[in-house]
Amino acid sequence: MAEYDYDVLVIGAGPGGYVAAIRAAQLGLKTACVESRETLGGTCLNVGCIPSKALLHGSELFEEAHDGTLAKFGVKTGKVEIDVATLQGEKATAVKELTGGIEYLFKKNKVEWLKGLGAFKDAHTVEVAGKSWTAKNVVIATGSSVTPLPGVAVDNDKGIIVDSTGALALAAVPKKLVVIGGGVIGLELGSVWRRLGADVTVVEFLDALLPGMDGDVRKEAAKIFKKQGMELKLGTKVTAAEVKGKKAILTLEPAAGGTAETLEADCVLVAIGRRPNVDGLNLEAIGLALNQRGQIETDHDFRTKVDGVWAIGDVIPGPMLAHKAEDEGIAVAENIAGQIGIVNHAVIPSVVYTTPEIAGVGLTEEAAKEAGFDIKVGKFPMMANSRAKTNREPDGFVKVIADAKTDRVLGTWVIASVAGTMIAQVAQAMEFGALSEDIAYTCHAHPTHSEAIKEAAMAVRGKPIHM
Repeated sequence: MAEYDYDVLVIGAGPGGYVAAIRAAQLGLKTACVESRETLGGTCLNVGCIPSKALLHGSELFEEAHDGTLAKFGVKTGKVEIDVATLQGEKATAVKELTGGIEYLFKKNKVEWLKGLGAFKDAHTVEVAGKSWTAKNVVIATGSSVTPLPGVAVDNDKGIIVDSTGALALAAVPKKLVVIGGGVIGLELGSVWRRLGADVTVVEFLDALLPGMDGDVRKEAAKIFKKQGMELKLGTKVTAAEVKGKKAILTLEPAAGGTAETLEADCVLVAIGRRPNVDGLNLEAIGLALNQRGQIETDHDFRTKVDGVWAIGDVIPGPMLAHKAEDEGIAVAENIAGQIGIVNHAVIPSVVYTTPEIAGVGLTEEAAKEAGFDIKVGKFPMMANSRAKTNREPDGFVKVIADAKTDRVLGTWVIASVAGTMIAQVAQAMEFGALSEDIAYTCHAHPTHSEAIKEAAMAVRGKPIHM
């Protein structure tokens, strides 16, 4: 009889967990994955990055037809209307296809799905739906959930004060939408409903949008969103909210203190961040303590302080991004199998899927200076890029930050219609320790948006061609 039921048991089937389970199985390890949802894929595939992109794409198509963009290129349409139910149906189809795809991959790779919530009994025993399972290695990949805002009670069923899950499922376009939080999730979902006709106000506690991104990007993003019709209340906090009938009444104050005001809305989206899902794991049973931010600390190989217990994704320090969790899932499985699994956390790209998109990888200018680097910066505006100009997509720029002494690229920030795709080039270049000169002297196809990256790299040494 085997000493354990499984070689690897993964708790959570989000992007980190399901990838870890599949990779472990590929490496010949007997693997199970614990998941309580009815479908695999975690927050990302079910109520996060995938459904939001379906709504973003649909709303972009609507706006192009509705605001005259298509007509500008000779595409004539009749009266343009949005059928929210059909849009939501297309979103649901995409989610079903992708979550079903993971279930197929589990079967293909012989990963056993243990349905239910997992809780530790000891370091090698996890209880799921009243039954105990043992494993030589347990990987915690339980992801994160929305951070609540004190004084603002979310009720997605009523659809008046909602979190990101509720904002993805609205049955109609709200007349007035207030987004609490000027981060990625708030701006993406706020932009969906703005394009479909909502009057959108974003309330952000800090003095700028998109915390953690480069300063120039944050300033430019605010200009773009204002031009698109969003009202921005920066340096403002929400102190209370109440529902009266079918309206929400918010109480706002300056973040630094001052006179309060009220704001009425048909719908309020609370999007102030996310927190690790660790409740219910019974970590006390294995003596695993959390850090001050409620995260599980690991070493470079994703081992926790408890032998045989590993952790990846949103429950450990670092950006809460699906692709970061996926890479960690591959790495932890390879480490468990005795191979060398590595994630370079200095090169994790981030993307905001607004229009235009916003993307970055590596250090911001502010972080580079704070780290003591002497830097050179090259910038190139998208309005000078031939493809962006032809497509009538002039907003944004590319900014390359390089070490002034070695010319090594430290970070790159992009605002462009396809910034999320463009940033992959720089991430790969940085992974290989590229200099700005390496990018500048790499031939880029013409006409493409990515030529702006080449020109920004040339600008680091003061020699862009098209500006």
